[in-house]
Amino acid sequence: MRGLRKLYRLLFSHLVALTAFVFVAAAGAHAAEPIKIGFGVSLTGGLASSGKAHLLAMQIWAEEVNAKGGLLGRPVQIVYYDDQTNAATVPGIYAKLLDIDKVDLLVGHATNLIVAALPMIIDRKKLVMTLLAYGSNAQRKYPRYFQSAPFGGDYGEISKGFFEVAKTIEPAPKTVALVGADAEFSNNVLTGARANAPKYGLNIVYDRLYPPSTLDFAPIVRAVAAAKPDIVLVASYPIDSVGMVRAATEIGLKTSLFGGAMVGMQYASFLGQLSEKLNRVVNYHLYVPSPTLSFPGIETFLKKYQALAPAAGTDPLGFYQPPFAYAAMQILEQAITATGSLDDDKLAQYIHKNTFQTIVGEIRFDESGEWATPRLLVVQFQNVQGSGLDQYLTGGRQVVVYPTQYKSGDLQYPFSK
Repeated sequence: MRGLRKLYRLLFSHLVALTAFVFVAAAGAHAAEPIKIGFGVSLTGGLASSGKAHLLAMQIWAEEVNAKGGLLGRPVQIVYYDDQTNAATVPGIYAKLLDIDKVDLLVGHATNLIVAALPMIIDRKKLVMTLLAYGSNAQRKYPRYFQSAPFGGDYGEISKGFFEVAKTIEPAPKTVALVGADAEFSNNVLTGARANAPKYGLNIVYDRLYPPSTLDFAPIVRAVAAAKPDIVLVASYPIDSVGMVRAATEIGLKTSLFGGAMVGMQYASFLGQLSEKLNRVVNYHLYVPSPTLSFPGIETFLKKYQALAPAAGTDPLGFYQPPFAYAAMQILEQAITATGSLDDDKLAQYIHKNTFQTIVGEIRFDESGEWATPRLLVVQFQNVQGSGLDQYLTGGRQVVVYPTQYKSGDLQYPFSK
Protein backbone atom coordinates (compact mmCIF):
# COMPACT_ATOMS: atom_id res chain seq x y z
CA MET A 1 0.00 0.00 0.00
CA ARG A 2 2.87 2.35 0.94
CA GLY A 3 4.48 1.60 -2.45
CA LEU A 4 1.22 2.33 -4.24
CA ARG A 5 0.89 5.72 -2.49
CA LYS A 6 4.47 6.53 -3.46
CA LEU A 7 3.66 5.67 -7.10
CA TYR A 8 0.57 7.91 -6.99
CA ARG A 9 2.62 10.79 -5.57
CA LEU A 10 5.21 10.32 -8.31
CA LEU A 11 2.60 10.26 -11.05
CA PHE A 12 0.86 13.32 -9.58
CA SER A 13 4.12 15.29 -9.48
CA HIS A 14 4.81 14.42 -13.13
CA LEU A 15 1.27 15.47 -14.06
CA VAL A 16 1.67 18.81 -12.29
CA ALA A 17 5.00 19.40 -14.04
CA LEU A 18 3.51 18.50 -17.45
CA THR A 19 0.51 20.76 -16.86
CA ALA A 20 2.80 23.64 -15.93
CA PHE A 21 4.88 23.06 -19.06
CA VAL A 22 1.83 23.02 -21.32
CA PHE A 23 0.47 26.16 -19.65
CA VAL A 24 3.76 28.04 -20.04
CA ALA A 25 4.11 26.92 -23.67
CA ALA A 26 0.54 27.91 -24.46
CA ALA A 27 0.98 31.24 -22.72
CA GLY A 28 4.18 31.84 -24.69
CA ALA A 29 2.46 31.03 -27.97
CA HIS A 30 -0.46 33.26 -27.09
CA ALA A 31 1.89 36.05 -26.11
CA ALA A 32 3.71 36.00 -29.46
CA GLU A 33 2.74 39.22 -31.20
CA PRO A 34 1.47 38.61 -34.73
CA ILE A 35 3.30 39.98 -37.74
CA LYS A 36 0.78 42.48 -39.06
CA ILE A 37 0.51 43.10 -42.80
CA GLY A 38 -1.65 46.14 -43.59
CA PHE A 39 -3.75 46.54 -46.69
CA GLY A 40 -6.22 49.04 -48.16
CA VAL A 41 -8.58 47.01 -50.36
CA SER A 42 -11.63 47.68 -52.53
CA LEU A 43 -14.45 45.59 -51.08
CA THR A 44 -17.09 47.94 -52.52
CA GLY A 45 -17.20 50.23 -55.54
CA GLY A 46 -16.01 49.68 -59.09
CA LEU A 47 -12.96 47.56 -58.21
CA ALA A 48 -14.70 45.33 -55.67
CA SER A 49 -14.21 42.24 -57.85
CA SER A 50 -10.50 42.92 -57.89
CA GLY A 51 -10.21 43.74 -54.19
CA LYS A 52 -12.13 40.71 -52.93
CA ALA A 53 -10.03 38.42 -55.11
CA HIS A 54 -6.81 39.94 -53.79
CA LEU A 55 -7.97 39.60 -50.20
CA LEU A 56 -8.97 35.95 -50.52
CA ALA A 57 -5.59 35.06 -52.05
CA MET A 58 -3.77 36.79 -49.19
CA GLN A 59 -5.95 35.04 -46.60
CA ILE A 60 -5.19 31.65 -48.18
CA TRP A 61 -1.47 32.41 -47.92
CA ALA A 62 -1.74 33.57 -44.28
CA GLU A 63 -3.69 30.45 -43.29
CA GLU A 64 -1.10 28.19 -44.91
CA VAL A 65 1.81 30.03 -43.29
CA ASN A 66 0.20 29.97 -39.86
CA ALA A 67 -0.50 26.24 -40.20
CA LYS A 68 3.27 25.79 -40.61
CA GLY A 69 4.07 27.84 -37.50
CA GLY A 70 4.04 31.39 -38.89
CA LEU A 71 7.09 33.48 -39.69
CA LEU A 72 9.98 34.11 -37.30
CA GLY A 73 8.04 32.11 -34.72
CA ARG A 74 5.08 34.50 -34.91
CA PRO A 75 1.63 34.16 -36.48
CA VAL A 76 0.73 36.31 -39.47
CA GLN A 77 -2.27 38.64 -39.40
CA ILE A 78 -3.79 40.50 -42.37
CA VAL A 79 -5.20 43.89 -41.29
CA TYR A 80 -7.39 45.53 -43.93
CA TYR A 81 -9.97 48.27 -44.53
CA ASP A 82 -12.36 48.92 -47.41
CA ASP A 83 -11.20 51.88 -49.52
CA GLN A 84 -14.54 51.83 -51.42
CA THR A 85 -12.59 52.21 -54.70
CA ASN A 86 -12.17 55.84 -53.71
CA ALA A 87 -8.67 57.30 -53.73
CA ALA A 88 -9.74 60.00 -51.25
CA THR A 89 -10.11 57.35 -48.51
CA VAL A 90 -6.67 55.81 -49.05
CA PRO A 91 -4.34 58.22 -47.15
CA GLY A 92 -6.55 57.95 -44.04
CA ILE A 93 -6.52 54.15 -44.23
CA TYR A 94 -2.74 53.93 -44.45
CA ALA A 95 -2.34 56.47 -41.64
CA LYS A 96 -4.55 54.26 -39.48
CA LEU A 97 -2.65 51.12 -40.43
CA LEU A 98 0.67 52.72 -39.47
CA ASP A 99 -0.27 54.87 -36.49
CA ILE A 100 -3.05 52.93 -34.78
CA ASP A 101 -2.71 49.31 -35.93
CA LYS A 102 1.10 49.55 -35.94
CA VAL A 103 1.39 47.16 -38.88
CA ASP A 104 4.82 45.77 -39.71
CA LEU A 105 4.51 45.68 -43.49
CA LEU A 106 2.30 47.28 -46.14
CA VAL A 107 0.58 45.95 -49.23
CA GLY A 108 -0.96 48.23 -51.88
CA HIS A 109 -3.83 47.70 -54.31
CA ALA A 110 -4.59 49.07 -57.80
CA THR A 111 -2.98 51.89 -59.77
CA ASN A 112 -5.39 54.72 -58.97
CA LEU A 113 -5.46 53.87 -55.27
CA ILE A 114 -1.87 53.12 -54.32
CA VAL A 115 -0.64 56.39 -55.82
CA ALA A 116 -2.74 58.20 -53.19
CA ALA A 117 -0.84 56.37 -50.42
CA LEU A 118 2.67 56.59 -51.89
CA PRO A 119 3.57 60.08 -50.56
CA MET A 120 2.91 58.89 -46.99
CA ILE A 121 4.64 55.54 -47.58
CA ILE A 122 7.71 57.29 -48.99
CA ASP A 123 7.74 59.82 -46.15
CA ARG A 124 7.63 56.99 -43.57
CA LYS A 125 10.30 55.03 -45.53
CA LYS A 126 8.08 51.94 -45.56
CA LEU A 127 8.32 48.99 -47.92
CA VAL A 128 5.18 48.38 -49.97
CA MET A 129 4.34 45.32 -52.08
CA THR A 130 1.67 46.43 -54.53
CA LEU A 131 -0.87 44.32 -56.42
CA LEU A 132 -1.91 45.24 -59.94
CA ALA A 133 -0.51 48.77 -60.17
CA TYR A 134 0.55 49.93 -63.62
CA GLY A 135 3.51 52.32 -63.84
CA SER A 136 2.89 53.75 -60.37
CA ASN A 137 6.61 53.99 -59.58
CA ALA A 138 7.87 54.82 -63.07
CA GLN A 139 8.60 58.43 -62.19
CA ARG A 140 9.32 58.20 -58.46
CA LYS A 141 11.74 55.23 -58.53
CA TYR A 142 11.11 54.70 -54.81
CA PRO A 143 13.51 51.86 -53.83
CA ARG A 144 11.13 50.19 -51.35
CA TYR A 145 8.28 49.81 -53.84
CA PHE A 146 7.58 46.44 -55.48
CA GLN A 147 4.80 45.32 -57.82
CA SER A 148 3.86 41.67 -58.23
CA ALA A 149 2.04 41.70 -61.60
CA PRO A 150 4.22 41.17 -64.72
CA PHE A 151 3.64 44.64 -66.22
CA GLY A 152 7.23 45.87 -66.25
CA GLY A 153 8.18 49.45 -65.46
CA ASP A 154 7.41 51.02 -68.84
CA TYR A 155 4.11 52.82 -69.49
CA GLY A 156 4.18 51.34 -72.96
CA GLU A 157 4.16 47.63 -72.12
CA ILE A 158 0.41 47.02 -72.66
CA SER A 159 0.26 48.96 -75.94
CA LYS A 160 3.45 47.25 -77.13
CA GLY A 161 1.79 43.84 -76.89
CA PHE A 162 -1.34 45.13 -78.64
CA PHE A 163 0.70 46.68 -81.47
CA GLU A 164 2.83 43.54 -81.81
CA VAL A 165 -0.35 41.55 -82.42
CA ALA A 166 -1.50 44.19 -84.93
CA LYS A 167 1.69 43.56 -86.93
CA THR A 168 0.42 40.08 -87.82
CA ILE A 169 -2.65 41.47 -89.61
CA GLU A 170 -2.69 41.69 -93.41
CA PRO A 171 -2.74 44.29 -94.79
CA ALA A 172 -0.75 45.96 -92.02
CA PRO A 173 -2.74 48.57 -90.04
CA LYS A 174 -1.80 52.20 -90.66
CA THR A 175 -4.05 54.07 -88.22
CA VAL A 176 -5.05 53.70 -84.58
CA ALA A 177 -7.68 55.24 -82.28
CA LEU A 178 -6.82 55.72 -78.61
CA VAL A 179 -9.62 56.05 -76.08
CA GLY A 180 -9.71 55.72 -72.31
CA ALA A 181 -10.96 56.92 -68.94
CA ASP A 182 -9.47 60.06 -67.46
CA ALA A 183 -7.83 58.13 -64.61
CA GLU A 184 -4.33 57.04 -63.57
CA PHE A 185 -4.25 53.60 -65.19
CA SER A 186 -5.73 54.69 -68.51
CA ASN A 187 -3.54 57.77 -68.69
CA ASN A 188 -0.44 55.64 -68.11
CA VAL A 189 -1.46 53.19 -70.83
CA LEU A 190 -2.25 55.93 -73.36
CA THR A 191 0.97 57.79 -72.57
CA GLY A 192 2.83 54.64 -73.55
CA ALA A 193 0.63 54.10 -76.62
CA ARG A 194 1.34 57.60 -77.95
CA ALA A 195 5.06 56.91 -77.71
CA ASN A 196 4.79 53.43 -79.23
CA ALA A 197 2.45 54.15 -82.16
CA PRO A 198 5.08 55.82 -84.42
CA LYS A 199 7.48 52.93 -83.77
CA TYR A 200 4.92 50.61 -85.34
CA GLY A 201 4.15 52.92 -88.26
CA LEU A 202 0.75 53.86 -86.83
CA ASN A 203 -0.85 57.26 -87.27
CA ILE A 204 -3.11 58.30 -84.37
CA VAL A 205 -6.42 59.44 -85.88
CA TYR A 206 -8.41 59.65 -82.63
CA ASP A 207 -7.13 60.34 -79.11
CA ARG A 208 -9.69 61.14 -76.40
CA LEU A 209 -10.31 60.63 -72.69
CA TYR A 210 -13.80 60.33 -71.24
CA PRO A 211 -14.88 61.24 -67.65
CA PRO A 212 -14.84 58.29 -65.21
CA SER A 213 -18.53 58.98 -64.52
CA THR A 214 -19.50 58.18 -68.15
CA LEU A 215 -22.42 55.75 -68.49
CA ASP A 216 -23.37 55.99 -72.20
CA PHE A 217 -20.55 54.79 -74.45
CA ALA A 218 -22.43 54.79 -77.75
CA PRO A 219 -21.48 58.43 -78.60
CA ILE A 220 -17.83 57.63 -77.87
CA VAL A 221 -17.85 54.58 -80.14
CA ARG A 222 -19.62 56.54 -82.90
CA ALA A 223 -16.91 59.22 -82.69
CA VAL A 224 -14.24 56.53 -82.91
CA ALA A 225 -16.00 54.95 -85.90
CA ALA A 226 -16.12 58.32 -87.67
CA ALA A 227 -12.30 58.46 -87.58
CA LYS A 228 -12.20 55.09 -89.44
CA PRO A 229 -9.19 53.65 -87.56
CA ASP A 230 -7.66 50.35 -88.62
CA ILE A 231 -7.30 49.34 -84.96
CA VAL A 232 -8.75 50.65 -81.67
CA LEU A 233 -6.94 50.58 -78.33
CA VAL A 234 -9.24 51.00 -75.31
CA ALA A 235 -7.87 51.73 -71.81
CA SER A 236 -10.83 51.33 -69.44
CA TYR A 237 -12.04 50.22 -66.03
CA PRO A 238 -14.50 47.33 -65.46
CA ILE A 239 -17.88 49.05 -65.88
CA ASP A 240 -16.50 51.15 -68.76
CA SER A 241 -15.09 48.03 -70.45
CA VAL A 242 -18.50 46.38 -70.47
CA GLY A 243 -20.08 49.54 -71.88
CA MET A 244 -17.44 49.86 -74.60
CA VAL A 245 -17.80 46.25 -75.75
CA ARG A 246 -21.59 46.48 -75.82
CA ALA A 247 -21.50 49.74 -77.78
CA ALA A 248 -18.87 48.47 -80.24
CA THR A 249 -20.80 45.30 -81.03
CA GLU A 250 -24.24 46.92 -81.14
CA ILE A 251 -23.10 49.79 -83.37
CA GLY A 252 -21.08 47.40 -85.52
CA LEU A 253 -17.70 49.13 -85.19
CA LYS A 254 -15.64 48.27 -88.27
CA THR A 255 -12.02 47.76 -87.29
CA SER A 256 -9.44 44.98 -87.49
CA LEU A 257 -8.46 44.92 -83.82
CA PHE A 258 -10.38 46.13 -80.76
CA GLY A 259 -9.47 46.11 -77.05
CA GLY A 260 -5.99 46.11 -75.59
CA ALA A 261 -6.14 47.55 -72.06
CA MET A 262 -9.62 46.82 -70.75
CA VAL A 263 -9.72 46.05 -67.03
CA GLY A 264 -12.71 43.83 -66.28
CA MET A 265 -12.49 41.54 -69.29
CA GLN A 266 -10.58 39.19 -66.98
CA TYR A 267 -13.39 38.87 -64.39
CA ALA A 268 -15.89 36.04 -64.46
CA SER A 269 -18.89 38.29 -63.75
CA PHE A 270 -18.25 40.38 -66.86
CA LEU A 271 -17.45 37.35 -69.01
CA GLY A 272 -20.89 36.02 -68.14
CA GLN A 273 -22.59 39.35 -68.87
CA LEU A 274 -21.05 39.82 -72.30
CA SER A 275 -21.03 36.18 -73.50
CA GLU A 276 -20.73 36.04 -77.33
CA LYS A 277 -20.11 39.81 -77.57
CA LEU A 278 -16.59 39.01 -76.36
CA ASN A 279 -15.67 37.08 -79.49
CA ARG A 280 -12.63 38.59 -81.23
CA VAL A 281 -12.00 41.15 -78.48
CA VAL A 282 -8.24 41.29 -77.86
CA ASN A 283 -7.00 42.23 -74.41
CA TYR A 284 -4.12 42.02 -71.99
CA HIS A 285 -4.11 39.34 -69.31
CA LEU A 286 -1.79 38.01 -66.61
CA TYR A 287 -2.65 34.30 -66.60
CA VAL A 288 -5.06 31.94 -68.38
CA PRO A 289 -5.19 28.13 -68.28
CA SER A 290 -2.79 26.95 -70.96
CA PRO A 291 -0.10 24.27 -71.28
CA THR A 292 2.32 27.13 -72.01
CA LEU A 293 1.67 28.65 -68.56
CA SER A 294 1.93 25.66 -66.26
CA PHE A 295 3.93 26.69 -63.17
CA PRO A 296 4.55 24.56 -60.06
CA GLY A 297 1.84 25.12 -57.48
CA ILE A 298 -0.55 27.28 -59.49
CA GLU A 299 -3.16 24.58 -60.11
CA THR A 300 -3.19 23.62 -56.42
CA PHE A 301 -3.67 27.27 -55.46
CA LEU A 302 -6.47 27.80 -58.00
CA LYS A 303 -8.37 24.71 -56.82
CA LYS A 304 -8.24 26.00 -53.24
CA TYR A 305 -9.20 29.52 -54.32
CA GLN A 306 -12.09 28.35 -56.53
CA ALA A 307 -13.47 26.19 -53.71
CA LEU A 308 -13.55 29.19 -51.36
CA ALA A 309 -14.59 31.89 -53.84
CA PRO A 310 -18.41 31.39 -53.75
CA ALA A 311 -18.61 31.85 -49.97
CA ALA A 312 -16.22 34.82 -50.18
CA GLY A 313 -18.37 36.46 -52.86
CA THR A 314 -15.46 36.91 -55.21
CA ASP A 315 -14.47 36.01 -58.76
CA PRO A 316 -15.10 32.25 -59.14
CA LEU A 317 -12.34 31.71 -61.74
CA GLY A 318 -9.52 33.66 -60.09
CA PHE A 319 -7.18 33.71 -63.09
CA TYR A 320 -6.36 37.40 -63.09
CA GLN A 321 -5.09 38.83 -59.80
CA PRO A 322 -5.27 36.03 -57.19
CA PRO A 323 -2.18 34.06 -58.31
CA PHE A 324 -0.15 37.27 -58.35
CA ALA A 325 -1.45 38.41 -54.96
CA TYR A 326 -0.45 35.02 -53.55
CA ALA A 327 2.93 35.32 -55.28
CA ALA A 328 3.44 38.74 -53.68
CA MET A 329 3.02 37.16 -50.26
CA GLN A 330 5.37 34.33 -51.21
CA ILE A 331 8.00 36.95 -52.01
CA LEU A 332 7.55 38.63 -48.63
CA GLU A 333 7.63 35.25 -46.91
CA GLN A 334 10.89 34.24 -48.61
CA ALA A 335 12.51 37.61 -47.88
CA ILE A 336 11.46 37.60 -44.20
CA THR A 337 12.70 34.04 -43.73
CA ALA A 338 16.02 34.70 -45.47
CA THR A 339 16.80 37.93 -43.61
CA GLY A 340 15.25 36.91 -40.29
CA SER A 341 13.93 40.45 -40.13
CA LEU A 342 10.94 42.75 -40.63
CA ASP A 343 13.16 45.78 -41.23
CA ASP A 344 11.90 47.59 -44.34
CA ASP A 345 15.35 48.48 -45.62
CA LYS A 346 16.82 44.99 -45.15
CA LEU A 347 13.83 43.40 -46.86
CA ALA A 348 13.90 45.87 -49.76
CA GLN A 349 17.60 45.29 -50.36
CA TYR A 350 17.12 41.52 -50.28
CA ILE A 351 14.16 41.63 -52.68
CA HIS A 352 16.11 43.78 -55.15
CA LYS A 353 19.09 41.40 -55.14
CA ASN A 354 17.41 38.01 -55.32
CA THR A 355 15.19 35.85 -57.52
CA PHE A 356 11.97 34.36 -56.11
CA GLN A 357 10.21 31.10 -56.94
CA THR A 358 6.44 31.57 -56.96
CA ILE A 359 3.28 29.95 -58.28
CA VAL A 360 3.42 32.33 -61.29
CA GLY A 361 7.00 31.39 -62.09
CA GLU A 362 10.35 32.96 -61.34
CA ILE A 363 10.32 36.65 -60.43
CA ARG A 364 13.20 39.08 -60.31
CA PHE A 365 12.75 42.83 -59.86
CA ASP A 366 14.39 45.80 -61.58
CA GLU A 367 15.45 49.02 -59.87
CA SER A 368 11.92 50.45 -60.00
CA GLY A 369 10.45 47.38 -58.27
CA GLU A 370 8.81 45.98 -61.41
CA TRP A 371 9.45 42.60 -63.04
CA ALA A 372 12.89 42.80 -64.64
CA THR A 373 11.50 40.75 -67.54
CA PRO A 374 7.81 41.66 -68.17
CA ARG A 375 5.43 38.85 -69.10
CA LEU A 376 2.18 40.49 -70.11
CA LEU A 377 -0.07 38.27 -72.18
CA VAL A 378 -2.30 39.33 -75.06
CA VAL A 379 -5.31 37.03 -75.36
CA GLN A 380 -8.22 36.91 -77.78
CA PHE A 381 -11.71 35.66 -76.98
CA GLN A 382 -12.62 32.97 -79.48
CA ASN A 383 -15.57 30.58 -79.85
CA VAL A 384 -17.36 31.89 -76.75
CA GLN A 385 -20.81 30.30 -76.52
CA GLY A 386 -23.29 31.59 -73.98
CA SER A 387 -22.56 32.83 -70.48
CA GLY A 388 -21.38 29.60 -68.84
CA LEU A 389 -18.09 29.91 -66.98
CA ASP A 390 -17.06 26.27 -67.34
CA GLN A 391 -15.92 27.00 -70.89
CA TYR A 392 -13.12 29.18 -69.48
CA LEU A 393 -11.66 26.54 -67.17
CA THR A 394 -9.53 25.12 -69.95
CA GLY A 395 -7.85 26.69 -72.97
CA GLY A 396 -9.67 27.58 -76.18
CA ARG A 397 -11.82 30.55 -75.16
CA GLN A 398 -9.06 32.95 -74.09
CA VAL A 399 -6.34 32.19 -76.62
CA VAL A 400 -2.83 33.55 -76.01
CA VAL A 401 -1.73 35.30 -79.21
CA TYR A 402 1.35 37.07 -77.77
CA PRO A 403 4.17 36.71 -76.73
CA THR A 404 5.42 33.96 -79.00
CA GLN A 405 6.82 31.69 -76.27
CA TYR A 406 3.39 31.49 -74.59
CA LYS A 407 1.26 31.51 -77.74
CA SER A 408 -1.59 28.97 -77.79
CA GLY A 409 -3.41 29.93 -81.01
CA ASP A 410 -3.66 32.30 -83.97
CA LEU A 411 -5.34 35.71 -84.14
CA GLN A 412 -8.79 35.93 -85.73
CA TYR A 413 -9.61 39.22 -87.48
CA PRO A 414 -11.21 41.59 -88.32
CA PHE A 415 -13.09 42.39 -85.11
CA SER A 416 -16.08 43.58 -87.13
CA LYS A 417 -16.70 40.24 -88.81
